[in-house]
Amino acid sequence: MKNIIDRIDHIVLTVTDIELTTQWYEKALGFEREFFTGPEGQPRYSLRFGQLKINLQDKDTETPTKAKVPTIGSGDFCLISGIPLDDFIAHLQKHSVAIDVGPVPRRGALGPIRSVYLRDPDNNLVEVAEYV
Repeated sequence: MKNIIDRIDHIVLTVTDIELTTQWYEKALGFEREFFTGPEGQPRYSLRFGQLKINLQDKDTETPTKAKVPTIGSGDFCLISGIPLDDFIAHLQKHSVAIDVGPVPRRGALGPIRSVYLRDPDNNLVEVAEYV
């Protein structure tokens, strides 16, 4: 059977402080901030990287599609590094971003990976990996 889903377009994180979160992702991962107006006319924020993005929503803002009781810090996702993982680790050290775990071997969607784990300001687990 052909895959009926092609890829992930974006994910959404509910955060306690959009500015603090945006600054962390810019510094740690080199993401680019984006501001736009949502369909309800509310201001929206996202972090763009490659062909993907992470939308950010404030924990206190109500939207029709937001979790009824958002759990701050429950995010856990894996990103594939665009540079060798050792270079990424050096980037983190240069910007004083702590590594929670790693580097460690793991299994990604396409095979073996080598990963480091970081915690964003809301304690979401961010895995950054390279295929080996």
